[in-house]
Amino acid sequence: MIGGVTVRQAGADDAVGGVRPRWVALPETVEEVAAVLRACAGQDLAVVPAGGGTKLHWAPPPERCDVLLDLCCMNEILEHAAGDLVVRTQAGVTMGALAGVLAGKGQELALDVPFAEHATVGGTLAAAPPGPRAFRYGGARDLLIGITVVLADGTIARSGGKVVKNVAGYDLGKLFTGSYGTLGVIAEATFRLHPLPPDRRWVVARLDRAETPRIAAALAASQAEPSAVEVDRPDPGGPITLAALVEGTAAEDRAGTLRELIGAGSVTRERPPWWGLIQRDEVLVEVRFPPSATGAVLDAAAEAGLPLRGSPASGRVLLESWQAVEEDELVAVVAGLRERAEAAGGRVNVLAAPYESVERWGDVSALPLMRRVKERFDPGRRMSPGRFVGGI
Repeated sequence: MIGGVTVRQAGADDAVGGVRPRWVALPETVEEVAAVLRACAGQDLAVVPAGGGTKLHWAPPPERCDVLLDLCCMNEILEHAAGDLVVRTQAGVTMGALAGVLAGKGQELALDVPFAEHATVGGTLAAAPPGPRAFRYGGARDLLIGITVVLADGTIARSGGKVVKNVAGYDLGKLFTGSYGTLGVIAEATFRLHPLPPDRRWVVARLDRAETPRIAAALAASQAEPSAVEVDRPDPGGPITLAALVEGTAAEDRAGTLRELIGAGSVTRERPPWWGLIQRDEVLVEVRFPPSATGAVLDAAAEAGLPLRGSPASGRVLLESWQAVEEDELVAVVAGLRERAEAAGGRVNVLAAPYESVERWGDVSALPLMRRVKERFDPGRRMSPGRFVGGI
């Protein structure tokens, strides 16, 4: 046992980016998470938190990993205040299970996350992959209104909804969202919910590269108020499928307005089969950019030879590799893509790659500040060391 909490010997399937831990700890409460981290601090053991494991291979491998902190047993929805549109849940609850409970009350957490059946609340916050409807509702960081975290020394801290103890001067929700487990362990989260929309329609059209930026911008600005505008191009040299989602009242009429704006396509109740999916993520590259740079990003992705899916309206697309890529080739592709994207005001993050030689983040102007935050929260570098920007 570690800190009085059940542990087991780690196996090959518990490796994080090829780094195999010595033990796997299985806490069931916030207090047990704190006990594990206090014990690890006393023995200088490095800890990597894990949820459903769907995105553990994203980001670089840890410099060391003594204990994998598996939150699978922290799987309770603690409170659902349906009248207030608020839910509080433990970090190990899967997004699919949470969606099922909320739907029973006619509500939803408006995040379209990949691998929802197995992805957990904690992992969704730690990796922060925005889905299609981030265009309207924002990402996990925007819907999070309270968080409970456990710091590297075992301190339990809360911020936002129902604060018990805060860390002065820090918005823990914003700091921990997207931090890849490098600041501490997300143990509980409180979210703002939305009513399930009474109706949904998708407008789907096939476009060529030249017209896509103009049409995507027009859709995003339309008074028909789409919840999402997504594109899919599985063949880097082929046509683009564009889909816009309309939710709520008068969805049929509003979708018709969008179809007229496009000048082509069809209106359907059926979600496009590719909508919000990540099909393969052995190599997964994220490009963020000003929506005005959509054309340049589409061209850069085509030249890189990578399939593309994402939101020109939100300025974020994902590039997937559907076939094996040699190390030197991937390094060159990422470097060329980053050069083109940065020239257009964007940036490139390599979320997943099988090679350590691939530069994952590029230049990050906020790195000195991020290092100071890491030093404040984890001075002993025991939380997922090396997993984030600049080896944080």
